Amino acid sequence: MSVLVTGGAGYIGGHMVLELLDAGEKVVVLDDLSTGFAWAVPDGVPLIVGDFGDMALVDEIVRAHQIDAIAHFAAKIVVPESVADPLLYYANNTAKARNLLECAVRNKVKHFIFSSTAAVYGEPKTNPVTEDVGLAPINPYGRSKLMVEWMLEDTAKACGLTYAVLRYFNVAGADPKGRLGQSTPQATHLIKVAVQAALGHRKGMDVFGTDYPTPDGTCIRDYIQVTDLVRAHVQALAYLRSGGASLTCNCGYGHGRSVLEVIKVVKKVTGIDFEVRLSGRRPGDPAALVAGADRIRAVLGWQPRYDDLEVIVRQAFEWERRLHNRKGG
Repeated sequence: MSVLVTGGAGYIGGHMVLELLDAGEKVVVLDDLSTGFAWAVPDGVPLIVGDFGDMALVDEIVRAHQIDAIAHFAAKIVVPESVADPLLYYANNTAKARNLLECAVRNKVKHFIFSSTAAVYGEPKTNPVTEDVGLAPINPYGRSKLMVEWMLEDTAKACGLTYAVLRYFNVAGADPKGRLGQSTPQATHLIKVAVQAALGHRKGMDVFGTDYPTPDGTCIRDYIQVTDLVRAHVQALAYLRSGGASLTCNCGYGHGRSVLEVIKVVKKVTGIDFEVRLSGRRPGDPAALVAGADRIRAVLGWQPRYDDLEVIVRQAFEWERRLHNRKGG
């Protein structure tokens, strides 16, 4: 049996492919390459270039490759873009996910791993935020993901499918073996942007909002290293295969760092100063999001290996240099 990874040529999905291969799994990747890269898919792994919302294509893949689990990473993720173009996000993240889920049910796929987000919590009243608090997303991105969580819950009750919803906080870093990292040229991830500024690939960077109710006025986030994150997905799949009930878990370390703190660490690790421009708030950004991460440890036995911001920044910096060299400077 094989695992179908949608978005497996992208940042997080690509790391999931590596983690599955390291665990001895057979993997098939479906990606439209709109933000992913064919070179990111390891040799020997089938790459089907196409749309995960194309039900005829997904049916064909599932049957041809004996898929018993789907790990779904393909999504649009830029919060301000979702505010500006909500229908794009509901079409891609929600409606197409519904099609993918129908294919899973029709072809008796047993397990579904869903890449969700802390954006489903909106502006939590307290941090760290646990999985059981009320869900009140404040932007279309978060709402588009929450709708898929609801679809999974309802479908599992009706059809016997088991699922794991993994709500990401802020994903960062790169594969410790240097095989992959965040490669999208205009990615909006803070650490990616900061290391690009350090390398001179951007003319400095902007900090959006300095008047939040936080110690230094900038947003606080829980930064989780990408390999730690995808290892949780592989553990979730093993848990479901062993008969575990469907579950929803936060993916984070349980502590946060502000935007200005992250920039300070980037400057320290790289030894490079760069321009930081202070700008107004962006729409849709909550002041603080920190994971309550007890459940993932208790249920899956997950233990992070890279819970160190300097390590995460160094990985991102080294990958960015390698990526720049790959492109010929």
